[in-house]
Amino acid sequence: MTDWTPDIVAARFAEAAETARRLPPAKVQGYFNVWPTLLRMAPEQKPNDDERHFPPTPAAVERMLEAMRWMQMLDVDSRHIVWMRADHFEWSQIAKRAGSTVRTVQRRRNMALSQLTENLNEMRVVAASCK
Repeated sequence: MTDWTPDIVAARFAEAAETARRLPPAKVQGYFNVWPTLLRMAPEQKPNDDERHFPPTPAAVERMLEAMRWMQMLDVDSRHIVWMRADHFEWSQIAKRAGSTVRTVQRRRNMALSQLTENLNEMRVVAASCK
């Protein structure tokens, strides 16, 4: 693979947030449904049916778990900022959560992605030299 860039890392986090949203809800053990998931036509849809998605593929779940491991390289505030932006929160909502201005939050996200990119590229170089 080519070198990691902040844009590629941000896209991977966005994919991880989408995959997490598509995971099935946790249910009590012992109860399950063997019926397949049905897609309804427009006349028979309820208002919340458009939020229904098919479960993610195993490859998507693996990429999501890899992105979650990357989060451990960041401090807690940066994790919140990066994940909220990947989950399509508006900058004003993220700034309110972080207790700072929009521009400051944008800078902190860019710095976190840059730091993460450097760490990933160093890990790739070390892994390649060990072979």
